[in-house]
Formats: sequence, C-alpha cells, structure tokens
Amino acid sequence: MLAYIIRRVVQSALVLLIVGLAAFSMFRFVGDPIENMLGQERTTVDIERLRDQLGLDEPFIVQYVKFLEGAVQGNFGVSYRQGRPVSDILVERAPATLELATVSCVLAIAFGIAFGVFTAIRRDGFLANFIMSTSLIGVSLPTFLIGILLIYIFSVELGWLPSFGRGETVQIGNWSTGFLTASGLKALILPSITLGLYQMTLIMRLVRSEMLEVLRQDYIRFARARGLKNRTINFRHALKNTMVPVITVIGLQLGSIIAFAIITETVFQWPGVGLLFINAVQFVDIPVMAAYLMLISVMFVAINLIVDILYFFIDPRLRVDRAGGH
Repeated sequence: MLAYIIRRVVQSALVLLIVGLAAFSMFRFVGDPIENMLGQERTTVDIERLRDQLGLDEPFIVQYVKFLEGAVQGNFGVSYRQGRPVSDILVERAPATLELATVSCVLAIAFGIAFGVFTAIRRDGFLANFIMSTSLIGVSLPTFLIGILLIYIFSVELGWLPSFGRGETVQIGNWSTGFLTASGLKALILPSITLGLYQMTLIMRLVRSEMLEVLRQDYIRFARARGLKNRTINFRHALKNTMVPVITVIGLQLGSIIAFAIITETVFQWPGVGLLFINAVQFVDIPVMAAYLMLISVMFVAINLIVDILYFFIDPRLRVDRAGGH
C-alpha cells in the first residue's frame, strides 16, 4: 500500500512539472505585459528597465525554474496588474470560489445519486422518465446559457434572487464567508445551480446505468430468492457495488467544478479566482495566470490521488490482486 501511494505521488509530481512547463510556455504567446503596464509615452529605456525588473529579459528556462522555486514556497511573484503578491490575491479570492464549488458539489452529488437510484429502481414510472427527459437540459445546454436563463427567470422576471455578486460576507480571520448572511446565501443559489447542474446530470445518468447493470447480476437474483427486502437489496447490495466506478467520475467532476467555475463566475460576476483569471488574461498578467493553472492542476492531481486511494479501500478486488501479486 505504501509503495503504491509513493508511486502515485511521484507520478503526480511529474504531471505537475509538465503542466507547469506547458502553461508557462503558452503564456509567452499571449502577449507582452509591458505593453499594458506602460503608457503610450513610454520610451525604450522605460521598457528595458521594467523588463529587467520583472526578469523578462532572462532565458525562458531560468524564468521557469525561478517560478517553480517560488511556487513550492507559495510565492507566485507579483501581479503585473495590481502590483501585489499573487499569493495574497489568491487568498482573497479563493474563499468565494471554494464556497461556490462546495455548494455545487454537494448539490451535484446528493441529487445526482438520489435521482440516479430513483430512476433505476422506478425506471418504468412516469416521474422517472420525466426526470430523465428533463436531465437532457443539463447535458445539452451550455453553462453560460443556463446561467442567463436562471437570471432572467428568478432575477429579472420574479425578482427573487440577486443576479450578480456575492452578497454580504463575514470576515473570519483570513476567510471571508457568505454562509453566515442571508444575502450571501441567496447570492449562492443561482451560481451553484448553474455550476452543478451539468455534473449532477452526468452523475445521475452514470448511477442509473451502473445500478441497472448491477440489478441484473446473479447475486441480486439470489438475494431476491432468499426473500430479502427490496430496500436491503437496493441500498445495501446494489448501491454499494454501483458506487465503485461512480467514485472515479465524481472525483473528476469535483475537479471540473473548480476548473470550469470560470464561466459561472463570469456570468454572475462572482469575485472568485475564475473571474480573476479572466481579467488576468485580458491584461496579460502572467504570474496570476500561471498561479491559477498550477493551483487547478494541484487540485486535479490531489483529487485523482485521493480517488485512487479510496478505490483501493472500496474495491476488495484490488486488495486481493495486490496481495496475490506479492
């Protein structure tokens, strides 16, 4: 087990190095930040001086190594746009994105599993078919269009919920939260539904298909023949075996929720790291862009590592195979 974890950690570190190199390489073609930082009356001396201060006149490999050395220590440099340490900016913006992602994850997992189990057990019922038909909206419509439709219905027409912003927040140490205010909770509803709807439909359809497959297995027939209650069969035997392949997809979807919060944050002007990244792209703020992509990469790699370890404990076949291999 320990050797397996060490091997996965080493593989994850290699992935992060490759992602960091690819991201840092792409940013060289985004544009020249000097053009945005200096005014129209800039001189060649001003350009060379600023380029030297930012270290942009050094070879690419030197810039990349310095970036990695700082990233390991949590230092991503100084924002070209705001003139502040990138780590401080991320600390300010991260709570908004993490709270939005957390609520979206909870909604996607809870409703996805619940609807998936219900539509599998009651697959011929009217309500199950209605849920499956309605779920096509979450799969087929793009996220930004879902957000705009929700804003039009619940903000413009009905006036029930705010259309943008995070609402009032409460500062607890370095963490700002909207969970403790009424306006903060109301502001979370539309963005979290928009962000989690696509993932919820994917989880629901996967749970349904896996559970239908499990319910056709011989041991389920034997359980029915023994006279076990349907509730015991469905939730103790079928659902448990259904969740083995679903956990991997759920883990990937959790990473996707954080990574693709960019669109939702842009539509609702949510002050998180996704909106920060969009503004950084427009201003060619390379330190912020690089830090954002590295942060997302770390989250994806960490989630995949956790899923792999959970897989080892949940699926007894993996433990048997490794024990047999030794």
